[in-house]
Amino acid sequence: MRFDTKIGIVVREDLAVWQKLNVTAFLASAIAGEAEEVIGQPYADKSGNTYLAMFRQPVLIYSADAEGLIRTHTRALSRGLPTAVYIEEMFKTGHDDDNRAAVQAVLADELPLVGLAVYGPRNAIDKTLKGLPLHP
Repeated sequence: MRFDTKIGIVVREDLAVWQKLNVTAFLASAIAGEAEEVIGQPYADKSGNTYLAMFRQPVLIYSADAEGLIRTHTRALSRGLPTAVYIEEMFKTGHDDDNRAAVQAVLADELPLVGLAVYGPRNAIDKTLKGLPLHP
């Protein structure tokens, strides 16, 4: 099935594996929290157990160096796309309030990005993520 929207997550390539997974999980939660239309219906197995709903469409994970993240961030903002960011300082904080304060303390073009997520029309997301490889 081809969707007219796309979810893309970009993670800085030089992070430790645990950091990549952590960043990806946090960024995916931002998309789920903001774009209700991307969530499908709850699941149930034949035994009657129910499970939480998930994204109704694929989430593509990309890899980038620091410059690629900056370029992608700039493109996303210039297109007005819903964007989530994860910065280096967030590895040192303990909760959401501190995370927001860390981001708010830095100008957009100086954010020490380690990851970002974008959601929107397929064509706009493709242009925003152009040139980035899928994460290996």
